[in-house]
Amino acid sequence: MNENKAFQIVLDALLDESQPFPPRLMYLFSDIQPDTLASVLAIWPQVSLTRKRGLLEDLENLADADTLLSFDEFARPLLDDGDGRVRMLAIRLLWECDDAKLVPIYIRILNSDPEPDTRAAAATALGNFINLGELEEIPEETLREVEKELLDAAHNAGHELVQRRAVEALGFSSIPEAPLLIENAFARKDPDWQVSALFAMGRSHDKRWDQQILGALDHSNPGIRAEAIRAAGELPVEDARDALIAMLETEDEEDEDPEIRLDIVWALSQIGGEGVREALESLYDELDDEDEIAFLDEALDNLTFTDELNLFDMFDIDMDDEDNLDEL
Repeated sequence: MNENKAFQIVLDALLDESQPFPPRLMYLFSDIQPDTLASVLAIWPQVSLTRKRGLLEDLENLADADTLLSFDEFARPLLDDGDGRVRMLAIRLLWECDDAKLVPIYIRILNSDPEPDTRAAAATALGNFINLGELEEIPEETLREVEKELLDAAHNAGHELVQRRAVEALGFSSIPEAPLLIENAFARKDPDWQVSALFAMGRSHDKRWDQQILGALDHSNPGIRAEAIRAAGELPVEDARDALIAMLETEDEEDEDPEIRLDIVWALSQIGGEGVREALESLYDELDDEDEIAFLDEALDNLTFTDELNLFDMFDIDMDDEDNLDEL
């Protein structure tokens, strides 16, 4: 009861549109307790649509900035909200949630929600469960159901955004139908479909896509080029290393995509190998933005992990092989 009284300031702020919602109060939605959640949901219909959407967008940004925060319990009941954008933002707040109980809810939204953006968000969320299934962290029957529904959506969703998100989600999947879907998407002339195909390639851990990704690194379309850079890091495509280093050294600050240099930096940190650390460290003399410097520090830490992993793979041996043990 005392907690509910203490939370009254949050309820009052939600209903008071005469001033912005206080940022300090957003933290109280993390790991929200059932009785407190009930008090929010009780007044939720009275909260303006603008306030609802703004709050969820701010919570998403907060969760991105602080991974210790969790708004899962607050987001779950909002999956049935009357506003499509609120439903979509609720799904996005649940990106990191691996509770398989969400699967049938996402499937329902994918198949029947009236808003394409919300259905597309559900397809993306279901992709996370394919990844969990490939890692054997959810039951196989759940994985197969998700794959079946996404395959159907990729072919028959009736809206291109939903179809593209379904293809992207299936990038995680090892089913034989997935590569053909990706190949057909990449073969389309529409840049949006090609971006989705490259996104799926990066998720696939399938070296069959190396040449397509390499070929797209210098594409004239900045969106395709940026996604190819990210895919080269995610896969990773070792043959892209020299091209990415060259791009990093010649990258124009006035490039159409201001984030392109950061994409190159992170991709190189994922690929690792000869010349990468030198290329990244040389950036320090050019950077004066604190956020970019912090990002570069994080990339260098990731590069250390990548190089250690690559070294481990290089010396990976069969410990049951006596000849290899004698060599050690």
